[in-house]
Amino acid sequence: MIWRSLTETAPGQSFKNGKSDIRALSWSALLDAIRSIPAGALWRHNQAGDLPGHGNEIDAQALRELTDANQGKRGFTYTHKPLTPANAAAIKAANDAGFTVNLSGNNLAHADQLADANIGPVVVVLPADVKGNADITTPAGRRVSVCPATYRDDVSCKTCGLCQRQTRKAIVGFPAHGVSKRKADAVARS
Repeated sequence: MIWRSLTETAPGQSFKNGKSDIRALSWSALLDAIRSIPAGALWRHNQAGDLPGHGNEIDAQALRELTDANQGKRGFTYTHKPLTPANAAAIKAANDAGFTVNLSGNNLAHADQLADANIGPVVVVLPADVKGNADITTPAGRRVSVCPATYRDDVSCKTCGLCQRQTRKAIVGFPAHGVSKRKADAVARS
C-alpha cells in the first residue's frame, strides 16, 4: 500500500498512512535527507520497493549517488533484482562502499544461490508457520537466523541492525506475513 501511494504521489506532496502523513521526496531531496542523517546512524532504505532502476535493471548511477549520500552512516536495504552481470556489479560496488544491499531469496535454495555469488549479505522468505528463532539451515548448510523483530516485541530494525551488518555469518529469515502472506508462503515452500 505504501509503495502504491508513493508511486501515485508527486514529490513534495503527502499522503496518509494510518495517523501519519508521509511526504514523497524527489530523488535529490531524498539524497539530501540521507546526507543529513547523523554520522554512524542506522537507517533503512525502502520500506517498500527496490533499488532505483527500471524493471529488473538497477540504475547503477543512482545507486552510486545513494551510496555516496550514505558515507559515514549505517544504511541498508534489500533487493530482489536478478543478478545480471550489471546488477551484480552495482550491488557489489555499493556493499564495498559501505551501503549494505541484502540479496533477497525466495526460498532456502535460492538463498544458497545468492550467497554463492559472494557480493553481499542474504535474506530469505521463510514459510509463514516458522515461529521464534527456529533452528534452520539452507540445503548447503548455511545457518538462517529468524529476524528477531518478527517474534520479539522489544526488537525493531532500529534496535537490531542485523540486516545492516555485511559480515554476518547467518542468512536472515523473514517468515511470510502481510497481505500477500499466502503467496509468499507458497514461494518460500517451493
